[in-house]
Amino acid sequence: MKSLNFLIVMDDIAGINYKKDTSLAMAWAIKDRNHSLSYCQINDLWLNNGELMIDCQNLAVFKNPDKFYELGEKNTVKATDFDVILMRKDPPFDMKFLYALYLLDYAKRAGVMVVNDPMSVKECNEKLFATQFAHLMTPTVVSQKQSHIREFIKTHDDVIVKPLDGMGGMGIFRLTADSPNIGATLEVLTQNETLPIMAQKFIPQIKDGDKRILIVGGKPVDYCLARIPATGETRGNLAAGGTGVAMPLSERERQLANEVAPILLKKGLYFVGLDVIGGYITEINVTSPTCVREIDEQYGTQIAVDFIEFIESLLDQ
Repeated sequence: MKSLNFLIVMDDIAGINYKKDTSLAMAWAIKDRNHSLSYCQINDLWLNNGELMIDCQNLAVFKNPDKFYELGEKNTVKATDFDVILMRKDPPFDMKFLYALYLLDYAKRAGVMVVNDPMSVKECNEKLFATQFAHLMTPTVVSQKQSHIREFIKTHDDVIVKPLDGMGGMGIFRLTADSPNIGATLEVLTQNETLPIMAQKFIPQIKDGDKRILIVGGKPVDYCLARIPATGETRGNLAAGGTGVAMPLSERERQLANEVAPILLKKGLYFVGLDVIGGYITEINVTSPTCVREIDEQYGTQIAVDFIEFIESLLDQ
C-alpha cells in the first residue's frame, strides 16, 4: 500500500484524554501504517472561490502520556492535497458543526475520501436515525408537544426523555407517570414546545450496561463496551460516571449490528457506534464514536488499525 496523506479534523488536541481518546488511537494507527498525518480544527476550514482550503499542521504522535503529540508550523493547503480526511469533531451537533460538514463536502466532491461521509452525518441525526430501525427499538416517540409525551408517559409509566442533539448523557431524564416535575422537565427540554425531543420506554436492563457496539467498515467488532451506571444513576455514559466493561457481543447484539451495518456502509458511514440496552437499539452514533481504547485494552484488539486498513483497501481498489 502506498503512503497516504491523512488529515484529522478534531477538537483541540491539547485537551484530549490520553488514556481514552479514540482519535488519538486513529492517529497512532495512521503513523504505524507509515502514512503522513496533518491536524486541524473546524475553524481552520475555509473556501476560496469555491475550493476548500485548510489551515493545518503536521502532526506527530507518540505513545507517551507526558508528550503524546507534536505540531508543526501552520500552513494553508488545498483539501485536495489529502487522500483522506477524518472528521472527528465531537458533538454537540450545532451550527458550527453543520457548517463544517458543508465545507467538507467540497472536499468529497473534489475526490477526497471524507470519513464519515459529511452529508450522511448531516442526514443521520444520532437519535432520529435509529428510528429508521423502529422494529429494533423500545417504544419511542419524538415530539415537541407536551400532550403527546405525557400520553406516552401515561401509557408506558416509566420513560426516558432526552434532547436530539446531546452527547455523553447530557439532558437525559427519567420520568414516571407520578413524577411531580413532568411539566417543568418537558418545558425545559422542549424549550416551551418549540423543540422536538425523544421519549423512550425505560429499559431496566440498563443496570447491565448501555452497550457500545462499534461497526467498522460495515462489520461489527467482536467485543462491545458495556457502560454500567454508577450507583443511583440512570445513565451509563462514561462522561456521566459510568464504568466501562468490555465483553463479547451476544447473539442478539450481533444480529442488531448485522442488520444495521449494510445500510451504514452504503451511506459511507465507516466508523459508527451502535448503542444497545437490553437488546434494543437506542442510538446510532455517526459523528465521533469512542470506546476503542477501552475495548483494545481489555481484549487486545486493534480497532483503529482495522479501521485504517479498511480505508486503505477502499483506496487500493
